[in-house]
Amino acid sequence: MANIIITGASSGIGFETVLDLTANKNNNVIALARSADKLRRLHEIASDLNFDGGKLYPAQFDIVYDNYVDSLIPFIKSKFDKVDILINNAGALINKSFLDTSAEEFGYMLQTNVLGHVNMIKYIAPLMTEGGHIVNISSMGGFQGSVKFAGLSAYSASKGALAVLTECLAEEFKDKNIKVNCLALGSSQTEMFEEAFPGLEAGTLAFEMGRYVSEFAQNGSKYYNGKVLPVSNTTP
Repeated sequence: MANIIITGASSGIGFETVLDLTANKNNNVIALARSADKLRRLHEIASDLNFDGGKLYPAQFDIVYDNYVDSLIPFIKSKFDKVDILINNAGALINKSFLDTSAEEFGYMLQTNVLGHVNMIKYIAPLMTEGGHIVNISSMGGFQGSVKFAGLSAYSASKGALAVLTECLAEEFKDKNIKVNCLALGSSQTEMFEEAFPGLEAGTLAFEMGRYVSEFAQNGSKYYNGKVLPVSNTTP
């Protein structure tokens, strides 16, 4: 039985990852997102698809601004006695040229795509047992040496920072036997992708990428630690 926490669960890859995770009756999943309405929809669909599956506990929570000590941690402890897997999937994307990107917009990318995950790891890692697995969801835009998109400098820089953080934390958490890996995902047909790139077709469907993330989170720590792995069938 695995106790799993995932952020950014209300749409796109996070949404599909939750559906795949809860298909396994041995999984207990806390799904975090900012939108209560979208979380209700997730719960309804998961219940319909996986009526004999794992337990799902949706919770409205902003990983950047909300209160961990008085809100999130008590909620987690009321559902789980320990945490086995943390999937840091929440993120945002701004498609704008570097010179037109304001300092506030750049800061927003760093807050959402890096510092929010820093918060999660700081508070959740102490709840994890030996053999735990932290999976950070990055992007091919943040993968060193990959082809880059014009207009994604702030987004890609934030995702690159998350990748390096992964490598550092894998070393720091070795004594706790907690594995930390990063998936640098290629384009997937999600709401965020379609909003940023109208009319462009992504390389992978969201449910396909969600299934991959789900499988890797549950089994990848057997084979990887401190790795930033590209997951893309297109260039970029």
